[in-house]
Amino acid sequence: MEKRLLVLLLIPHLGGGGAEQVTALLARGLSREKYDLHLGLITRSSAAGVALPPWVTVHALGAARVLAGAPRLLRLVRSLKPDVILSGMAHLNFLVLLLRPFFPPATCVLVRQNGTVSSALANGGVSPATRLLYKLLYRHADRVICQSRAMAADLAAELEFDMERIAVLANPVDLDGILDGIRAAKSEPDPWTGPGPHLLAVGRLSHEKGFDLLLQALAGVRNQFPNADLLIAGVGAEESELKAQASSLGLAHAVCFAGYLRNPYACFPGATLFVLSSRHEGMPNALLEAAAAGLPIVAVPSSGGVVDMLTGRPGAWLASDISAAALADALIAALHVLHPGQRKPPVSASPYSRSTQLPAREA
Repeated sequence: MEKRLLVLLLIPHLGGGGAEQVTALLARGLSREKYDLHLGLITRSSAAGVALPPWVTVHALGAARVLAGAPRLLRLVRSLKPDVILSGMAHLNFLVLLLRPFFPPATCVLVRQNGTVSSALANGGVSPATRLLYKLLYRHADRVICQSRAMAADLAAELEFDMERIAVLANPVDLDGILDGIRAAKSEPDPWTGPGPHLLAVGRLSHEKGFDLLLQALAGVRNQFPNADLLIAGVGAEESELKAQASSLGLAHAVCFAGYLRNPYACFPGATLFVLSSRHEGMPNALLEAAAAGLPIVAVPSSGGVVDMLTGRPGAWLASDISAAALADALIAALHVLHPGQRKPPVSASPYSRSTQLPAREA
């Protein structure tokens, strides 16, 4: 029998974010016949509540923060001697690549880039030193994984990086989990009230997600669709500011801040459309899941990958730019032609497959 590759997946913790969801899906979906799977949680001190198959070994390192986890991570790698390490978030990628000289020599290191580099750097969400860290450290990865060709081209141009060392792998989507969540909605309270149309948005309540733009756009939409309402599923640092903005726009009764939803798919049956308002993105899971469920979509052009995915797709409307006015125009255009409960053909399984293979390492 062929020896299984020992794979160590690394993430700060498992929560509700997109990168965490991708790592959890990989842990559940990678072949147990091909891979001996291990999951390292840098800032978790316990594996309690981590729902994973029994064949995935979880290592909860319990560091106070990612950088402080360096000694524990190094001990784990030297103990396991993994064939492949896959790191799932940029600040953890930096730590893994910084430690790489101290790993066993045969270790293959893959890092997943979970955002468009140029947008992240331009929008002030990172420190001035981050560009230098990208350039100095990413060159030590065997492969950098991007979710779209546009993300890959952006990373290569921004960091002067060799395209041949970038693998383009779309995020996995749990189609069965989405369908199960939609079916479960029949036994849960209806999250929607009033006649609608009902707009759904999902994401962290932070500046880059553009929910402030969405609230401004909704105010314009309600001039033509006075019963339009919005449900935002997510938590984050800007919750109080967004609630204050909604109130100042006269939208307090029209916007539901639902917080973290364990089953956001319960919102899908009643939603008229899904909205992506992000100022910058990579390839957001929430968008992929909405598309897989056939929800009509209105989005701003937050990344080349988003534009490539939605251009020409039935039931998708792209705003002309990233602004409240352009988003309002796209929403109004969509609502003028959509009917309640209308669904579109889901994204095909070919680029967004359930199955996932690790990229082969060149000899």
